[in-house]
Amino acid sequence: MPTFKIVISDPTTRKSYQLELEQSKALALIGKKIGEEFNGDLIGLPGYTLKITGGTDKDGFPMHPSVEGAIRKKVLLSKPPGFHPRKKGERRRKTVRGNTISEDIAQINMKVIKKGEKPLEELIPTKPKGEKVEQKTEKGGGESS
Repeated sequence: MPTFKIVISDPTTRKSYQLELEQSKALALIGKKIGEEFNGDLIGLPGYTLKITGGTDKDGFPMHPSVEGAIRKKVLLSKPPGFHPRKKGERRRKTVRGNTISEDIAQINMKVIKKGEKPLEELIPTKPKGEKVEQKTEKGGGESS
């Protein structure tokens, strides 16, 4: 069963939020395509309208809007997503994932189209910042006498 990592970006505040979806909510997203808008109630964000902008599969290959279906395919690319040319006119054959969300997708990128009543900070739990775990390592070695 799929579990997705969702990255929601808010264009007005220019912040992004990460959310881990459990299996029951993740099933509602299977079959949706890049560019589709949907109600945020599906993933626990009431009042929000979200648009799917892309994602990556379990092996790290990016989703590409021009490849139909949920397949992985080698295509000739001359611009992003999936390839960033270094020289003008450069093209390269790269492996990308199709534009449809399937069980093989690991991360889905979305952006907020319409805001709800509550801000995203209240709806999405965040990890506390500043907590670093320090590990003391002891160097082994001979001591000189």
